Amino acid sequence: MTFKDLNFPKTYKYSSDSEHIPLEFYEETFPISKKIDLLLGYFSSNAIKVLSRSFAEFIFNGGNLRIVTNHFLSEGDFENLIKNTEISNEDNIINIFGDIELLQNELSHEGHHFFDCLKYLLEKGRLEILPVKFNSVDLSHCKRMVLFDGENYISTEGSINFTLSALIKNSESFQVDTSWGGEVSLARINEERELFEEIINKRHPDYSYIKSSEIEVIINKIGKSKEIQDLIEDSIDLTTKSRMTEKVKSILKKKKERFEKIIKGLELKKHQPHFPLFDGEISKPREYQVEAYEAWKNNEFSGVFAMATGTGKTITSLNCLLNLYKDSGYYRAIILVPSIALLNQWEEEVKSFNFKKILKVGGGNNWEKDLANYSSNYSWGLKNDLIIISTYGSFVLDRFQKLFQKIQEEFLLIADEAHNMGANNIQSKLKDVKVLKKIGLSATPKRIYDPEGTLAIDSFFNDTPPYTYSFGMAKALEFGFLTGYKYYPLIVELSECEFEEYTEISKKLLKFFDFDKGKFRDDPIVEILLLKRKSIIHKATNKLDLFSSIIKELIKNKKNKFVFAYIPEGNTTNNDGDTVKILNEYLKRIHNDYPKLKMNSYTSEDQNLDEVLRGSEDGKIEGSFAKKMRDEGEEGPRAEVGIFASSTGNPRQFIQRRGRLLRKHKDKAFATIYDMVVIPRLESNLGELFSIEKNLVKNELNRVAYFASLAMNFYDSKEALNDVCKKYDLDLDTIINEL
Repeated sequence: MTFKDLNFPKTYKYSSDSEHIPLEFYEETFPISKKIDLLLGYFSSNAIKVLSRSFAEFIFNGGNLRIVTNHFLSEGDFENLIKNTEISNEDNIINIFGDIELLQNELSHEGHHFFDCLKYLLEKGRLEILPVKFNSVDLSHCKRMVLFDGENYISTEGSINFTLSALIKNSESFQVDTSWGGEVSLARINEERELFEEIINKRHPDYSYIKSSEIEVIINKIGKSKEIQDLIEDSIDLTTKSRMTEKVKSILKKKKERFEKIIKGLELKKHQPHFPLFDGEISKPREYQVEAYEAWKNNEFSGVFAMATGTGKTITSLNCLLNLYKDSGYYRAIILVPSIALLNQWEEEVKSFNFKKILKVGGGNNWEKDLANYSSNYSWGLKNDLIIISTYGSFVLDRFQKLFQKIQEEFLLIADEAHNMGANNIQSKLKDVKVLKKIGLSATPKRIYDPEGTLAIDSFFNDTPPYTYSFGMAKALEFGFLTGYKYYPLIVELSECEFEEYTEISKKLLKFFDFDKGKFRDDPIVEILLLKRKSIIHKATNKLDLFSSIIKELIKNKKNKFVFAYIPEGNTTNNDGDTVKILNEYLKRIHNDYPKLKMNSYTSEDQNLDEVLRGSEDGKIEGSFAKKMRDEGEEGPRAEVGIFASSTGNPRQFIQRRGRLLRKHKDKAFATIYDMVVIPRLESNLGELFSIEKNLVKNELNRVAYFASLAMNFYDSKEALNDVCKKYDLDLDTIINEL
């Protein structure tokens, strides 16, 4: 509805002693206004209480109110809206804005919630109150307003104050101009708009902008004019109906009936799925999330969303489900996740969209009876709403598949960390999955070292690189979804003993290397030998010394809080000849070198993860040591400094881990990442092994080059890799361009 749909008086004039009184104007225009600017001699929030239902709609629909008023204010308005605007119960306010009926109730009676509603608008920049003087005198005869409905403007000028008395008993009147009422009306409106902007932005030379100490507070005593008396009368109980004329009672009754219909409609809507609330109000999808949905729809409702960590993959996919619901009136989906932690995270995200029918499968949940009942009802035509959130481990169970295959065709399948779909045990089930609509989510859809698994994923989602929708790290940084970072690739050389063992294995590999193609021939022995060499790099002893020196530098620069370190997996032999976990050796070394530093392990084997998480967030635990945890999208502890001591050959792990570090935090200016890049030995003469080593080193540089190119300190990180590039006749810029 717009202003053009309203029935204005033929004369476009409202008067307390005519058929069309000012209250009627407010009750009709406020609910549909997007912006209201008031330039008034006297203002009181009690007037808003008379208009509580219309003002509730105005707030609920996202309206903005700006008021320039006299420097005379009631005690309540001064204390609550000028002197002190802090909200003591913000959570309650946010809930109020999710419920228009509750909001109207809070605006209808005295109490701190009423002022909190107005203070909430102040805090969000949706209400501005500016007390002023005109040429050092008051504004008692300045009575104008401009309203905007999103398309049209209307303005008023005349004898009107925004007080209780002015609305329901005084002889007040004003004339209305409309933007569609001809050139003269439009010129008047534009003039009023320009005047108001000058005043509210403190540019008008005839207005003085006073300090709060100069505001005159009226406290139940007769002032110097009739208008100030209005402020005093505002404190009278609003429920005293005897003060109202029959006309006023009739308008308020009519408004109440209309409002009750609105509430009934909103009550129905409130229980329907919607985009998540932001600041208590239903928000809208971002432009890229709309683009993702359109691209997915154009690909016949199937495809992969290749989106960097932290860019809202979950919300983007659930927005697709919400759009399906809006089109069909029902929702049915199955969401696959790799871990119990993600099972619970997804449940919270699904609830934020107000999807209520949720069944969790996995993590010890008793799901079989509920799914069996649903499947039975479905077969009889009772197709109710349902969202199944399942771990991949539970999804492949025969007892789950038996039930799901009976109901699956109308379900949307969302596969989180979709690279898991290429695993052999899941691939074997895909041939029986008949869902027509599907979304794969992953920052790294490609399965390294598993081209068949990658092809299976692409085939299932009817998609190929660059995929239906891509939102890479460069874009994520540009749009501010990830925090900026400094990246320090640090070269680690093998020790002499390690290099000898490494060289022996390399010589054995030499006979399997195809020099023309620059890669190894397929042979089971090659894989065994490469794993042996990888283990040497993985456990390189020089990493430990470098790790300790990084910690020393962090302590020196007082940056030793919120440190997250990835330590090599597996075991090693210590100085006593005992087999010990590599992670424990790192912990022991740091505790010995820096006994005052509080570092804890953070792995799936630890029993006190929640305690470590809380300690990390509070800064009581300065660093956390992990092996493989948090590689699949779960939320982890706050991290500002990352140390990658684990030379993972899997780019996915590297991408997931860097994503953990780049998650935004209100107190994090940027992230710092130290990455250990292991090479044989810079000064060694590789001879006939050169081609093999060049190929392997290039693969390692592929891992770090792109990440380095987006860093805040790109030229520093580039220089750190120069010696390696020179030795192996590689060019970093060329590698980045190829990537």
